[in-house]
Amino acid sequence: MVQLLEAATRAEAGVLERTGGPQPRSSRLGRRAGLPCSVARFVVDGAMLVLAVAATTFGAAAAGAAPPSPPWTAAFGLIVVLLLAVRGLYAPAFQLRTIDDVRRVAAATSIAAMSLIALAAIVGAGRDPVDELLRLWLFATAYVAAGRVALYWSQAQARRAGEGLRPTLIVGAGKVGRLAARRLLDSPQLGLKPVGFLDKDPLADTGADTALPVLGASWDLESVVREHGVEQVIITFSTAPSDVLLRLVRRCQALGVAVAMVPRLYERTTTRMTVEHIGGLPLVSAHSADPRGWQFAVKYTIDRIAATAIFLLISPVFLACVAAVYLSLGRPIFFRQARVGLDGQEISILKFRSMRSVDSSEAAFAPDRGSAPGGVEGADRRTAVGRYLRKLSLDELPQLVNVMRGEMSLVGPRPERPEYVESFSSSVYRYGERHRAKAGITGWAQVHGLRGQTSLADRVEWDNYYIENFSLWLDAKILLMTVGAVVESFKSVE
Repeated sequence: MVQLLEAATRAEAGVLERTGGPQPRSSRLGRRAGLPCSVARFVVDGAMLVLAVAATTFGAAAAGAAPPSPPWTAAFGLIVVLLLAVRGLYAPAFQLRTIDDVRRVAAATSIAAMSLIALAAIVGAGRDPVDELLRLWLFATAYVAAGRVALYWSQAQARRAGEGLRPTLIVGAGKVGRLAARRLLDSPQLGLKPVGFLDKDPLADTGADTALPVLGASWDLESVVREHGVEQVIITFSTAPSDVLLRLVRRCQALGVAVAMVPRLYERTTTRMTVEHIGGLPLVSAHSADPRGWQFAVKYTIDRIAATAIFLLISPVFLACVAAVYLSLGRPIFFRQARVGLDGQEISILKFRSMRSVDSSEAAFAPDRGSAPGGVEGADRRTAVGRYLRKLSLDELPQLVNVMRGEMSLVGPRPERPEYVESFSSSVYRYGERHRAKAGITGWAQVHGLRGQTSLADRVEWDNYYIENFSLWLDAKILLMTVGAVVESFKSVE
């Protein structure tokens, strides 16, 4: 199993030593088309399906039942692979979407099993194939999902270690180009390593936060690709006219270099889009979730029910936190603070007290420019108990009461203090749009590490992405990622 994952990771990364010049066009075209990635996933899925068949056979033998028949198992495996291919699980992609792919694997195995069970009932194959397929379905779901998780974990670790990163050229050295470069540098798990920019007239005030050079203009594409071994080009915004960019795309295709583009009005581009054509002219429609629509109404109803259930489930932990706070700080147990929530309305959020009272002579804390307030502000006044509560995010548990009251949501943008909201609304792009939805205990920004005194602009971008792409599945995904983050916090507690 370990050897299989290592081989698959090497295939995904394309770990072949470069010679001095560019690779042959056929090799580049194979990589551009995502063949190594597809092969890696296909091999792992196939191996897991074989293991699932073996486990089903041994399980049947141990239970004294008939082993699965080859025709049914072969049909099941073929349908699963076809469904995964149709759902795009073998298509090239930058991100390793573990949770999303596990859901698609479960859906594919379920559809395959139900289809064959229905077929067995139609042809009158008897009960035995049904029993076989049910056992095979359970084993296949667990094994294929586990294989995907292990493969993605292995690939993410390799990429974070700098292995198999694809040299990436960014066209446009303006604000969006620099942002794209910074995101790639901060996220090596995407597998792309920016090497520089192409831009004839780079803006002088874009800053040097990425420390990447401008390697030339559009006519320098071939030499830059050859010199830096570029395998991916990302086109952002620049002063170059459209015909120049179109020629650049065609030249990339001729060189076998993959091309991706940041669309205009990218702030309004969602995951739900339709494309229609008037002749050869495409019309792209982005379908954003409506914070005033039925989807959010359902979300808020589920929030209150789920918060009540979670509160009852974790009541022993809640009571233990109450006792710990009382022994360390006495009364009051809860800390109340005004925050801004839905439609700019003030709410009073609850937290467990984790810090000693502030001295009246202590100067007010001011966050660094460009960073959000939060975390430990000013002098560290946390108690020993408070450090653990904050480290494990247990101090946020009383906000379940806010959710049950309908003031907050389980998932949404984190609320901010009124004194900061007024300033941020005028200085941070799209900050006020965060208030279209209820504030949340956790959120899309938080599960991506944007907590405490981190980039406010990045946090706002992630929050607005969440609102516009909302779905109940996205909420479930964020809650699963939050659980994972809390588990990691437990491991890192000293």
